[in-house]
Order: sequence, then structure tokens, then C-alpha cells
Amino acid sequence: MHNPLGMGDGDFSRGRKFSAEDLQVLLVALLVDEPRHGYELMRLLDTRSNGFYAPSPGMVYPALNLLEDRGYATVSAEGNRKRYAITAAGRAYCDANRESIDFLWAKLSFFARKMGMVRRALAGKEAADAKGARRPLTALLDARHRLEQLLLARGDASFDEQLLIAQVLERAAAQIAAQAESSSKDNHDAALHGA
Repeated sequence: MHNPLGMGDGDFSRGRKFSAEDLQVLLVALLVDEPRHGYELMRLLDTRSNGFYAPSPGMVYPALNLLEDRGYATVSAEGNRKRYAITAAGRAYCDANRESIDFLWAKLSFFARKMGMVRRALAGKEAADAKGARRPLTALLDARHRLEQLLLARGDASFDEQLLIAQVLERAAAQIAAQAESSSKDNHDAALHGA
């Protein structure tokens, strides 16, 4: 997929939160709903990430200027503040890159949940439910860690073994995607019917 904003790799393992390109993508995606001021965009990212990602004005305003230069956003003055709005080209960019945008929101949501877990742990609150069962996110993190260990251990697997592993992972990914799509549809239907 061609990406004129140059989606960053999102390498969190070395301490990087989001690249400058990722920030541009998140900003243009936030403008889809309604025009916003720069400060409002910063606050939304901070809120949606539960405090994990709070880009500074020195990061946000140059990114917004770049979006304007690329024709993805317009700016209008409201007193001493600037209000940014998405353009048709910006909407087209978001439509063409929906999968990448959804992936970035998923990363942001994941780290927001992690921040909540850290805050609860620091506050001395239990990470298990009232019956002592592990919370789903903890179980998910444990399973992901175990999978990573197994994949590293099988790094020297034969071609046939690698193919089998790839097929198993593809089936699992398809099941996860189907479940996410079903949950999203259920949430959408509930919102439409006022549930």
C-alpha cells in the first residue's frame, strides 16, 4: 500500500512510542470526525492513550503544517487559535489507508490498557477478578509471550515446519479478525438500537 505520509514502523521495543509519520496519520484520522484545534488534538491523543502518548506542541504543530502542505488539511484562524479541518484529499487518504489507521488506533488502545494496568498495580489494586481468575488482558499477554518464546525456539525449523507454523498463525489471525469484526458489528448494532 502506498503511503505518502510514510507510516513509521512503530518500534516500541526500543522505547519509541510513535514516529513523526504515525503522528501525522493519527492527526489526519482525528480530523475526519470534525475540525479541531491543535491543543484539542493533543488532548485527544493523551486521553485515548490513557496518558501513554501526549505529543508536545513542538511535534503536533509541525505535523499539522505538513498535513496542510500535502493538501490533507486546511487551517482557519479563530482569534489567536488555528482550527484544522480535513480536506477531500485527506478523507481519500484515510479511506485508502483505513487498515493502517486502525492498526495505529489498536496500538494506542493496547498501550492505554497497559497504562491502566500499571496504574492499578502501582495503586496496589489486584490484577485478578473477585474469584482470583486472571483478567483477560493478562491472559492475552501471557499467551502472546509464550507464542513469542515458541517461535524464537523454532527459528531453525525446516521449511515444512515453518510452513505449518505459518498456516497455524494465519488461521489464528483469521479467527481473531472474525471475532473483532463480529464484536464491532454487535457494538455498532447496539448503538443504533440504543442498547
